Amino acid sequence: MAETYLNLIDGEWKAARGGRTFPDVNPADTRDVVGHLQASEAEDVGEAVEAAALAFPGWAKTPAPVRGKFLLKAAHALEQRLDEVADLLAREEGKTIAEARGEVTRAVRILEYFGGEGPRLGGETIPSERERVFMYTVRQPLGVVALITPWNFPIAIPAWKTAPALVSGNTVVLKPASQAPLTSLRLVEILQGAGLPKGVLNYVTGSGSRAGSPLVAPEGPRHLLHGLRHGGPRDRPGGGQASGPGPARDGGQEPHDRPA
Repeated sequence: MAETYLNLIDGEWKAARGGRTFPDVNPADTRDVVGHLQASEAEDVGEAVEAAALAFPGWAKTPAPVRGKFLLKAAHALEQRLDEVADLLAREEGKTIAEARGEVTRAVRILEYFGGEGPRLGGETIPSERERVFMYTVRQPLGVVALITPWNFPIAIPAWKTAPALVSGNTVVLKPASQAPLTSLRLVEILQGAGLPKGVLNYVTGSGSRAGSPLVAPEGPRHLLHGLRHGGPRDRPGGGQASGPGPARDGGQEPHDRPA
């Protein structure tokens, strides 16, 4: 019997309110059900967004070097579990073990890199043409960031969106693709295990129409990062971008679109 996995909302593992789940199936052997995930609805997503909004003021006030330490701790923990997570990635998404290990290693390096950005998130001073005037810039987090990630890089893409969002002081609601959600769940488990305050990182699973649509609706989070074949992070109307890299090549491959 395959295990049933829960959403992470406000620091707690919760079943979807509707009580429905969906199977995560091995594409190489469709008789193999890797696990059952929550079929979340708008109410579940709304609860996750509200939790992220409540957690935002405290997380934004946390010094950036301290925020970075959570990512560095998670990087070490993920590296310790590299073989386990790579095996899961290969089973649920279809990569070879070698490619899966390479992708998990990349996720480790992403966490390390952005963990190191914590002490470097400074502003700048600007010369003024007026005497006794001091001009400077200060970086400010955006708020709640919704992350919708595709199936084909199921841990690298969640890592390269989640890590810069968190170290910059934003709180996160992550919805992975239903074709390969468990690998990103391992990333979320590891980040939560690193000691993130409750509500800073939230994870919901479900279809794009039922769990994804509330995240891009006008009343949803103003800031959205999603999987793209061309270009980097995009905003939905009226919102802004959380800092982070766009899609990049991994072992000679580039992420391609598929409904998330």
